[in-house]
Amino acid sequence: MISDLKPYLEYKDSGLPWLGKIPRHWIIRRVKLLLREVDSRSSTGKEQLLRVSQFTGVTQRKSADGSDEPDTRAASLVGYKRVCSNDLVINIMLAWNGSMGVSRHEGIASPAYCVYRFNQDALPWYYHELLRLPVYKGRIKVASTGVVESRLRLYSEELGRVEAILPPLDEQAAIVRFLDHATHRLDKAIRAKRKTIALLNEQKQANIHRAVTRGLDADVPLKDSGIPWLGQIPAHWEVRKLKHIKSRARNAFVDGPFGSSLKSIHYVPNGYAYVVESGFITSGEFKWKEFKTITKEHFYTIQRSSCSEDDIVIAKIGANYGMAGILPALMRPAVVSGNSLKLTVDNAIASNRFVHVALLSARVGGALNLIVNATAQPALSLGTLNNLSLPVPPRNEQNEILMHIGDVTEDLVNAISRIAREIELLREYRTCLIADVVTGKLDVREAAARLPEVEETPADEPELAELEESGEELSEEEA
Repeated sequence: MISDLKPYLEYKDSGLPWLGKIPRHWIIRRVKLLLREVDSRSSTGKEQLLRVSQFTGVTQRKSADGSDEPDTRAASLVGYKRVCSNDLVINIMLAWNGSMGVSRHEGIASPAYCVYRFNQDALPWYYHELLRLPVYKGRIKVASTGVVESRLRLYSEELGRVEAILPPLDEQAAIVRFLDHATHRLDKAIRAKRKTIALLNEQKQANIHRAVTRGLDADVPLKDSGIPWLGQIPAHWEVRKLKHIKSRARNAFVDGPFGSSLKSIHYVPNGYAYVVESGFITSGEFKWKEFKTITKEHFYTIQRSSCSEDDIVIAKIGANYGMAGILPALMRPAVVSGNSLKLTVDNAIASNRFVHVALLSARVGGALNLIVNATAQPALSLGTLNNLSLPVPPRNEQNEILMHIGDVTEDLVNAISRIAREIELLREYRTCLIADVVTGKLDVREAAARLPEVEETPADEPELAELEESGEELSEEEA
């Protein structure tokens, strides 16, 4: 179906260098002619709270514990903006990175957001895809006002001036129908691969847990560790609290900036120091997802949170809490963000790599479930983690265990990497397909007319669900 798509027969210059050519019978209109701002406020604050993300669009903001309480620190939601299904919701402070989307839900959103309703010539879900395209992110960034990227704002007047493609209404409908079908298939394939990765990671962590808690000698005498999640350990091993494993250097175990220090941080292009986020730690591996940087002045303000190569970074909040990764080589100074902790290990006691796998084992064993703050946003505190107990074998045995873990997990790691790359390619293809279809590079009218009815992908199960808003979105309170 997708491979049979062809371009339109005739094109014309859109008159916009950043957009290029469009089908000959399509037109360009200013956004202000396609929608209007609505500002209806909640009088009770009891409606479903919604959130906006560059990754998942508009979704319901549900509590992590499954309760009916809203996932927010706001004292009251009275005065929040009402949102109807098919309304466009924009986080005006992060519109430049795509933090907007059309809502499937009735609810309320932050007073700092803007809510818009489309007129009869514009199908909301066509413009949901169009305005989130990379080329439109660039155009919206230019339309936003502000001195630095972190302070850009997209106000309604500037949004109204943005040029939008306007295909005939029946073609908008055909495009929406085609993309619903195509992205449903792609997302289904991606979810299946993610489930496979999850199973492989479980197998990998089981191998690690066994080696870290019992060692390699099946006949070694055992003793009770006194730690419920740990159980019995080799009799010659020690159990130490994390505060007795960390380095004696100042600020060896610290969290990221908070309070007034956090509010003063500005992210700047090509700044002085990298900012390390909890979202960079995936399944125990550290991977840069973006390079946020800050000025030298801000680095000096929060230097207590600085980190170096081979430090262990631990996710402090969210569903990813307790996940740990080892910081790779750095080209610049770095600081951990407010959602992370940094641990420098005393190498006379333990290898940082052994402590890393021990932390992952503690997470798998459920040790962190006993010390996490059970709030709408689960969180670990520095104080509770300081008292987390870990097994500590002799140093030579730590090295043997690490070598064993490398051997028994090598095939699993390679398989996970291969499938992760396949997912990345599918996502890239998905992005390119949406861009080509929405901007008229491919004609989907005939393909859409032949499509069967398909079950719609659940709105609250996006294929990027593993992204836990790691710093890309301000909370309502911060907004």
